[in-house]
Amino acid sequence: MTKPVFLVTGGSRGIGEAIALDAAAAGYFVLLTYASAAAAAEAVVQRIRDAGGEAEAVQADTGEWADIERLFAAVDARGRLAVLCYNGGVTGGSTTMAEVSNEALFETVNVNLTGAMICAREAIRRISTRRGGEGGSIIFLSSRASLYGSPNDHVWYAASKGGIDSLVYGLAREVGTEGIRVNAVSPGPIRTEIHSPGRLERIESSLPMGRAGEPSEVASAVMFLASNAASYVAGSILAVGGGR
Repeated sequence: MTKPVFLVTGGSRGIGEAIALDAAAAGYFVLLTYASAAAAAEAVVQRIRDAGGEAEAVQADTGEWADIERLFAAVDARGRLAVLCYNGGVTGGSTTMAEVSNEALFETVNVNLTGAMICAREAIRRISTRRGGEGGSIIFLSSRASLYGSPNDHVWYAASKGGIDSLVYGLAREVGTEGIRVNAVSPGPIRTEIHSPGRLERIESSLPMGRAGEPSEVASAVMFLASNAASYVAGSILAVGGGR
C-alpha cells in the first residue's frame, strides 16, 4: 500500500528535521525540501530510512515559483498528498527597519509568506475533496514574533508571520467543507540555527520557563494538528512558546 505523503518544507535541520522524523515514524512517506543544505537533507533522509521509514529530499527554494512547481511535480510522482507543513523561513538578518536592505525584505516576504500561499494553493488543489482529493491538513509555522513585533531585530520577519496568522484564519474558513483543516504552530525561542550566536543564552533567563524550547517540542505540536486527535481543530494557532 502506498503511504500518504507528508510534505515538509525546510526539512534539512532544526524544526523541519524534527517534523520529518516524527512524520516518518507516524507512517507517512516524507518529502522534505532544502534550499542549499543538500548533505544535511540527505542525512535526514538516511536517518528515516535507517529507522524503517520512507523519505526523499527535494531541492526547492520556496521563494521561487519554478522551484515550487517542480516540488509539487515530485509530490505527484510519490502519491497522495495528505499533509503540507510549511516550515521553511528566513529572518532577513537583524537590524532596524531604517537599515534593512530591499533584498532582505523581498526575500523574507517571498519565502515566509508568498511561498506559503503558493504552496497552500497547490496543496488545496490536491487535497480538497471537492477537487477529487481525500482531505488532509495544512499546517504553517508561524512565530510568537507576530505578536510582539521584534522591534530593533527584524520587524519584517514578524510582519511576515503575522501574514501567516491571517492566512490561517481565512483559509481555514474557506476550505473547511473540503476536508482540509488549516492550522499553525507558533513557536517562541527554539534552539535552532536561525538565532544569531549567543542570542538564546542572553535571553533564556528572561523566558517564563527559564529555557528555550527544543525542535522536538514544536514537532510534537505539528503532529498533533496533523492527527485525528485534532479532527475538530481548524483555524487555530497553537503557541509553543513556553508561556511567551
